[in-house]
Amino acid sequence: MADMTAPETPRAPAHQGDTTLGHIAYVLRDNPVTLLAFAMLAFFLGCAVFGPALVPYDPLATHAARALEAPSWDHWFGTDNLGRDVFSRVIVATRLDLTISVAAVALSFALGSVLGSIAGYWGGWLDAVLNRCLDTIMAFPLFVLAMGVVAALGNTVENIIYATAIINIPFYARLVRAEVNIRRHAGFAQAAKLAGNSDLRVLAVHIFPNALPPMMVQVSLNLGWAILNAAGLSFIGLGVRPPTPEWGIMVAEGANFIVSGEWWLALFPGLWLMLAVFTFNLLGDGLRDIVDPRKRT
Repeated sequence: MADMTAPETPRAPAHQGDTTLGHIAYVLRDNPVTLLAFAMLAFFLGCAVFGPALVPYDPLATHAARALEAPSWDHWFGTDNLGRDVFSRVIVATRLDLTISVAAVALSFALGSVLGSIAGYWGGWLDAVLNRCLDTIMAFPLFVLAMGVVAALGNTVENIIYATAIINIPFYARLVRAEVNIRRHAGFAQAAKLAGNSDLRVLAVHIFPNALPPMMVQVSLNLGWAILNAAGLSFIGLGVRPPTPEWGIMVAEGANFIVSGEWWLALFPGLWLMLAVFTFNLLGDGLRDIVDPRKRT
């Protein structure tokens, strides 16, 4: 008897972009904490991009008659000792703090990736020299080293970014070095070399992308730490200079008024700072789930 079963129509392979977006959507649906982290990140990015145009008051405008007013409908976060609106200053400061954090982490990511990749792939004296340099950097308490760099170069935004980037380079360099060193003799790397690819192409195209998943998690963690570092430098007077709105400066200025009862001056900038760091820490878990190949089932 002839087989009357209709032949199965072959399905078109799913587009890689659709698969990736579907996996991201699955992770966000499956993990409410990750969804919350991305929602909070979108909120902070919105504050950084649109906040200066939407705040109700000029963050630098003083009004002596309304100094040290408690939170009200007119001033949601109250006013400071010069009558400036605390809510407007907190929102506007988001752009500066995120800019410092993202720029510093991007710079350290780029330099650390290059140094770690070279040391991990070729090894030898390059690897030995890099390890000694990284050991020298990490021998100092990182915040103290950042203080020294800013004190020597001057407390400008650019120098804060450079100082934060310098103390973050060892994290990326050592992580990339380990990942590249493990995979440089892997089968796919050897096959790429046999196919005629140069060592530089094998490293950049075939090996380095495999080091990105753990590095993305490190990036999210360092973003939060970079914000804390910038705020800490401002708190001790080595960061951004007043009257520029910045969370660390606002906390430092508000600390002088806590005893006299003006609690809002330090509370709201500190709360915003805490939420930003909390967001990036939660984001690390979400990125780990998104880039983890074991989750793609």
